[in-house]
Amino acid sequence: MAIKKTVQNIPEKKTKAVAELKNLIKNKKTILIASIKNLPASQYQEVTKKLREKAEVRVPKKNLIFKAIDESKNENIKKLKEQIKEDVAILFSDWDAFDLAFELLKSKSRVKAKPGQDAPYNIEVEEGPTDLIPGPAVSELGSVGIEIKIEKGKIYIAKPKVIVKKGQRISRAAADVMSKLDIKPFSIGFIPLSAFDSKEGKLYVGIEINQEETIKMIKEAYSKALPFAVEIGYPTSATISFLISKASIQERALEKLIQKHQTPEETKMNNESSGEEK
Repeated sequence: MAIKKTVQNIPEKKTKAVAELKNLIKNKKTILIASIKNLPASQYQEVTKKLREKAEVRVPKKNLIFKAIDESKNENIKKLKEQIKEDVAILFSDWDAFDLAFELLKSKSRVKAKPGQDAPYNIEVEEGPTDLIPGPAVSELGSVGIEIKIEKGKIYIAKPKVIVKKGQRISRAAADVMSKLDIKPFSIGFIPLSAFDSKEGKLYVGIEINQEETIKMIKEAYSKALPFAVEIGYPTSATISFLISKASIQERALEKLIQKHQTPEETKMNNESSGEEK
């Protein structure tokens, strides 16, 4: 008796989804993986709206994106499969991978602290006026060591105060105070994890962009560039005045050195020669 093989029909919806993903893989320069873990739906919608003209955002099932990657026939892109975990979004874009990652960081939203979270940095309440009126808020601020005074019927922070140090667990009292003062120490959004440049065939893992640190490094490099250029005698509009000054100093030093080693007769002749020139 012949055994009939059963053919499993793939739903048209899944077939279309794979075809769409495969098309994006083939035609987009950058494929970026970003974590969306614990990201509220409202924030997700907000970020995707901001990225509308910059990237196609998808949150496909792993089996569908894996199938699309396999069907793309691109061996290099298959490396990306190891980077696709749970709770991630996949962005397809013509932008450079790091430009897109930086755009994601700019799209983050500030949010209030919750009790039990670890402070990302020293959280300080600055000196100055508030919109709080005297009442329960007085004791709440006092519970975390904030000194206050009353001015024009409102609470005024008399001295700046760090209420939670970096890495410390945020207490309910500190969280309540931050909420009242509208201090939002956390940011949420898409967190870039890894990216693949399909044009270069390069995989970038562990993407980390620190704008403040980068600016600091550029400033340090700039501050060292001018002295270095002067030291090696590199002439530019920025260095020419320093080079002339340096040459003048060296000229005077050379003259003193020559005079030091001259005989009395040579010194006399040079003085007489200088007098004739005058």
